Amino acid sequence: MRLAQGIVIDKEKTFGLLKFSALRREVFLQNEDGTVSTEVKERTYDLKSREQGRMIQVSIPASIPLKKFDYNAEVELINPVADTVANATFRGADVDWYIKADDLVLKGKAATSTSNVSKSTPDKEK
Repeated sequence: MRLAQGIVIDKEKTFGLLKFSALRREVFLQNEDGTVSTEVKERTYDLKSREQGRMIQVSIPASIPLKKFDYNAEVELINPVADTVANATFRGADVDWYIKADDLVLKGKAATSTSNVSKSTPDKEK
């Protein structure tokens, strides 16, 4: 079975209260010759999850600006998805789960991608 779009997550039931911890790592793109470029592909953040009872790592695209929230600030994920990556081994395969999201925002704040709604009124006809 292949889930091309990953597994959509119910944020409240899966993670509960999320608190920001830190930037864990930045993943860089590779050049054609295999060397690492200076262009960031994605950033992974450590978040404390009350429902999971431990720290989780969530990857956000590099097109989203670097997050510099206060330690323990309450945050929420925008469109989180769980997915897997498998690596072949001598005995079969090792499978790792990972979580990615469109954005990470302070709890109660609108996401940057959804805040561009125009609130202007249409012009009246003369």
